[in-house]
Amino acid sequence: MYYSKILIAFAGLLTANSAYSQSKNTAFLTLPEAWRKAEQNSRQIEITRKANLIADEEIKDAIMERLPEVSLLGSIEKATNMPIYENGLFSSHTQEHEIIHTLYKAGADFYLNLYNGNKLNLKIEENKLLYQIAVIHNNEAISVIRYKTAALYLDLQKALVFRKLIIKDIADQEKQLLEIKALQKNGVVLKSDVLRVELDLSRRKMALVTIENDILIATQKLNIIMGEPDESVIIPTEFDSVDVQELPYEKYLVDAMEHSFAYHISEKQTQVSKLHLSQVKANYQPKVGLYSDFSYANPQIFLFPYNPAWYSLGVAGIRATMPLSQLYQNRHKVNSAKLELDKEETTHKDIEDKVRQQVKEAYLRYKESLVQIGVAEVDVAHAQENARIIKNTYFNQTSLITDLLDADVQVLQTRFELATARIVAQNKYYLLQNITGVL
Repeated sequence: MYYSKILIAFAGLLTANSAYSQSKNTAFLTLPEAWRKAEQNSRQIEITRKANLIADEEIKDAIMERLPEVSLLGSIEKATNMPIYENGLFSSHTQEHEIIHTLYKAGADFYLNLYNGNKLNLKIEENKLLYQIAVIHNNEAISVIRYKTAALYLDLQKALVFRKLIIKDIADQEKQLLEIKALQKNGVVLKSDVLRVELDLSRRKMALVTIENDILIATQKLNIIMGEPDESVIIPTEFDSVDVQELPYEKYLVDAMEHSFAYHISEKQTQVSKLHLSQVKANYQPKVGLYSDFSYANPQIFLFPYNPAWYSLGVAGIRATMPLSQLYQNRHKVNSAKLELDKEETTHKDIEDKVRQQVKEAYLRYKESLVQIGVAEVDVAHAQENARIIKNTYFNQTSLITDLLDADVQVLQTRFELATARIVAQNKYYLLQNITGVL
């Protein structure tokens, strides 16, 4: 009864898997295609792209400040009478001064900054640096999404390889079970041997159920990051090793210093701090500009004697101001900016150390994974030869069923380890590329 339930469940699993693989939404997908879809649908990348646009607009806005300031003005005013209190405010007024009760004015103002301690140029340079930082953040987001997509893609690839291996192993074990049952009918082996093999086979089928679920989970995760429906079926390209050039550690380190996102963001932040210090020091500098004022007004009260009629007047000149109070008010601002610059320089050196450490660790782990592939290949060959020997000795009645089962498990386990080692090597390679900033 127990084994019949297992067979029914396994048959249901195969039926579901067949429907899964024959879905209309099935897509054969290469890793570059997965990257392209993930980049198109990543909200994080979209956020950084919008940040790029914002930073670009801020540069244009700062450049526009070089243009003169122009404003129009107009006013209509009503004035009361003007009593004269010759004997003090609390006495009655003696007379009222004749005034014009309605006043009109329309005109325009103009101001062109000629010099302001170079603050405007410093602001433009700062905005350009902030734009460059935004671009680096965008490239970093793309690299991170690519690495996450590669990791999920490789997880799915590994699960599919595991399924292929275990399905083949189950078929081999079922064939071997038939041979052992034939020996048991002839009285050569015990019934317990048959039961042990059946129990071991049921465990393999349960492992297949787990692997099938791993495939579904990995597929959903990959669909989410690519913006595809959850039910879409993804079939990665056949397992293949990474086509890479064997580069020395020093070359990866040079690449990291040239392309590492964290390193260059820190470098730009240090430059921003230097500009900020220059901006604060510019508070001491004078401000010089051209200005003009042109207006039509009524009445004429600019010069005496006044005249109740329309007049026009234009004024132009150069205006200069010197902020003397900044000589003492700006001192602590300068000290704060200097400390901020020192902090950014120290942070930049710290990030440089971290980048070197990350590159070293990723490089060693990648080389280690390549060695692990070689070890796993040797282990598979040894396990297969051991299984062949044990199988011959078992059917010749010179070894136990436990030896046979252990040998079969070792073959399956080493095949799993070889597939895992190949996937891990690819993962470590993409991680190394992500850290060096060239993914």
